Amino acid sequence: MTGIQWLPFLGVVLLAYAIPGPDFAVVVRGAAHSKSAGWRAGLGAQVGLCVHMIAAVIGVSLLISRFLLALSAIQILGGLYLVWLGIEALRKSMASEAVSTDERWFRMGLTTNLLNPKAILFFVAILPQFVDPDGPMPLQIGLLGIVDVAIGLGVWAAVSAAVSRVAGRSANSTSWNRAVGVLFIGIGVALVGNAM
Repeated sequence: MTGIQWLPFLGVVLLAYAIPGPDFAVVVRGAAHSKSAGWRAGLGAQVGLCVHMIAAVIGVSLLISRFLLALSAIQILGGLYLVWLGIEALRKSMASEAVSTDERWFRMGLTTNLLNPKAILFFVAILPQFVDPDGPMPLQIGLLGIVDVAIGLGVWAAVSAAVSRVAGRSANSTSWNRAVGVLFIGIGVALVGNAM
């Protein structure tokens, strides 16, 4: 396993976290609510990533990736979920409602990540490019996956801290919820459109 290409792998992982996607949107929305909510959303996303990693190690991700219909279905479900979250954010911007619990933010992060087909493809198509061909593939995929999850935890902690600091006391403001709602709907519609 000494042949693992660590530097290119770390570069790709950091780039993947730097490009905003569904997980980023959920973490930002949570962090605007509170630092704790953002952290819980990020933790949920990383638990989802662990599920994808385990699926890749045992070969389920490869099986799913070979069925374009399955990938498209996951992408459509993920897009529709984000549209629903966006509508919910817009609805909350028009009425005062009960504060979301940290558990709910965790579930949002988890669901968003599980329904993200890019996570499946990352473990099937991208991650194997960095392994040692002479080493045990499942073990290396697991090791690289653990490093990916750990990096993500650090990234989401930093994002949560930064956003909660910027959002401050305006976390539940009408304008913030509207902006995030529109962002969710836009990403969701794009995911559904790309799947069709």
